[in-house]
Amino acid sequence: MAYSLTLGAITFFLAVIWGPPLIRWLIRNEMGKKIRVEEPGSHQLKMGTPTMGGLMVIIPVVIITSLLNIANLLGLNIIGQSVLIPMGTLVAFGLLGLIDDLEGIRSKRVFGEGIMARTKALWQVIFALVIALILYFSPTELRSVAIPGVVERIDIGLLWIPIATFIIVAMSNAVNFTDGLDGLAGSLAAVAFACYGVIAYLQGQVWLVAFCFTMVGALLAFLWFNVHPANLIMGDVGSLAIGATLGVVALMTGQWLLLPIVGAMFVAEALSVVMQIGWFKYTRRRYGQGRRIFKMAPLHYHFELKGWSETQVMQRFFLCGILAGMLGVALALI
Repeated sequence: MAYSLTLGAITFFLAVIWGPPLIRWLIRNEMGKKIRVEEPGSHQLKMGTPTMGGLMVIIPVVIITSLLNIANLLGLNIIGQSVLIPMGTLVAFGLLGLIDDLEGIRSKRVFGEGIMARTKALWQVIFALVIALILYFSPTELRSVAIPGVVERIDIGLLWIPIATFIIVAMSNAVNFTDGLDGLAGSLAAVAFACYGVIAYLQGQVWLVAFCFTMVGALLAFLWFNVHPANLIMGDVGSLAIGATLGVVALMTGQWLLLPIVGAMFVAEALSVVMQIGWFKYTRRRYGQGRRIFKMAPLHYHFELKGWSETQVMQRFFLCGILAGMLGVALALI
């Protein structure tokens, strides 16, 4: 644990150094964020803020993890293969997010939305299914579930594959939905990775502990520039990759039942979108006019429109995220 915590600190300092050059490069290449017209009025001030800040997380994590595990990666032993899985997830979903960000920036529409939602969802499912199959047939044989209070894990066989696919896709989108306020997605993700780092430590998965805290260090470096008012926005390149990787880490610990608790705020954000769309479509069919549950979804916009400031929403969600993470780790100890 001492090694992993130190590694997280080193990652922070190495990542934060290249923040200003990255921001200058993004500005020079006009990689500015486009804001949807229906978002709260205060968000229009963010128009043009450099996006694709997720690169600040992905690149240091991949480089540092690769260098520290170069012998394992070249030997393709069990640790090497295991390290490749979360790194590969980070890169694959990061590339998908990068394409989405670039399409949104280059779009001729005033408020570019990137690649089509169906196309993005299809690629998310393909990537997630491939990753789930690799995990299932890996030497570690990840096909079981840990239940709090039950000593032995329960082998669920082939059912594990569709569940794992769903978890990866769901978490990727959940973090993406949460990425709407300065510092929100990054801070909640840092808490979640720290919690799963502790869980992995309790299981003796030393390399996974190191990976989790490398992620924490990189996320904290990103937050250095993303706190309100943000100088850098995560973008889909970061949110899609971070969410999918969090799902993979949870699966690799076997404690994926705790993910809705550890990542409770991510789940709440995603559920608010599903509920809003579902209720709107149902009431439009039933009554001829769509109705809404929330003032706006995802959930953080609802509270902004109710009068909370952006900082209040972020800090209160962050506090809830910490409490949820503490509860998740506590359940893992049972």
